[in-house]
Amino acid sequence: MTFVLIFITAVLSATALKNNKLFERMALIPYRAVHHKEWYRVISYGFVHGDYMHLIVNMLVLLSFGPYLEQLFKTYEYAGTLSNEYLSFALLYFGGLIVSVVPDLIRKRNNPQYSSIGASGAVSAVIFASVFFNPLGKIYLMGLIPLPGILFALLYIGYEQYMNRRQSDRINHEAHLCGAIFGFIYPLLIDLSLWRVFTENLTK
Repeated sequence: MTFVLIFITAVLSATALKNNKLFERMALIPYRAVHHKEWYRVISYGFVHGDYMHLIVNMLVLLSFGPYLEQLFKTYEYAGTLSNEYLSFALLYFGGLIVSVVPDLIRKRNNPQYSSIGASGAVSAVIFASVFFNPLGKIYLMGLIPLPGILFALLYIGYEQYMNRRQSDRINHEAHLCGAIFGFIYPLLIDLSLWRVFTENLTK
């Protein structure tokens, strides 16, 4: 499923970057979602990006974590914990997309000028679900510095909170935060007993 998501996102993003009408049609505009009932935007916005670098970074990170998580879900499906690995991954990814923009839908619903794009919230959910299952696994900060997943997660949360308070750039840091939190608790929504997996792996 990871490769399918990457392919579809790459094609739609590249097309939308050359087609302003399609770009506007797919972006999350809370005003239009709420007042015009264009709820499809809470999904479609994740398939368009602001530029090619934005797209490449998100897809590389998804490629780094997605296959690992899919294989893990397959293992839990065989064990009887999950009913279907593909459904579980889809619910994680698309759930991350939707949860990421709930604050925007509430606070920006009367601002027709506000919009948000990109798969970062869903990708954050995938990263943090991976951290849940492998909290001591190495994640490379800036692609260079190896950190235990749980430490990376704490630094990520702290950074996104700080940047969200500053609001000094055009990045939707709150969406990153919401996606990350959703990704971490997602395994518990599947089965509360999975908390034992996290604590056992954290204390190895």
